[in-house]
Amino acid sequence: MGSRSKIDLAYIAGFLDGDGSLMLQIKKRKDVKSKFRFMATICFYQDTRHESPLYWIRRVLGKGYLSQRNDGMSELRIQGFDSVQEVLQRLRPFLRFKKIQAKALSQACKILLSDRYRATDHKQLSKLVDLILVIQHENYVTKKKKTRSEFFQILGLTP
Repeated sequence: MGSRSKIDLAYIAGFLDGDGSLMLQIKKRKDVKSKFRFMATICFYQDTRHESPLYWIRRVLGKGYLSQRNDGMSELRIQGFDSVQEVLQRLRPFLRFKKIQAKALSQACKILLSDRYRATDHKQLSKLVDLILVIQHENYVTKKKKTRSEFFQILGLTP
């Protein structure tokens, strides 16, 4: 990796540290047997008037899609376990404030990408809940955070 690409990745990691988020979510589903699915996301935010850095980040990383929100903000979202895992691997050496979240999200993606992952495996689901709680604890959110027992209820596990 050349010095220019390292500088670019360091800049992107700094942008993520300041104006980004790492998320591992459980989405309820009616069309699958388990009634839920996990979703990993890296998101960069910027005022829509100044969204050009998001296009540059997307070009450098080769991943993601941009959208404009109704509140004047633009987002670059990178989703999918493979894509999130790859981007985190590239950015983790340069992260300062989101290292703990990046490690937890990376571990979750590894579990979810594993051939051994089963949506009915209580041990794996419990570990994924633990990783969600690590990420959630490190994130700044204004909404009420879910508890371990609420996540277990969503997943059909008994605490």
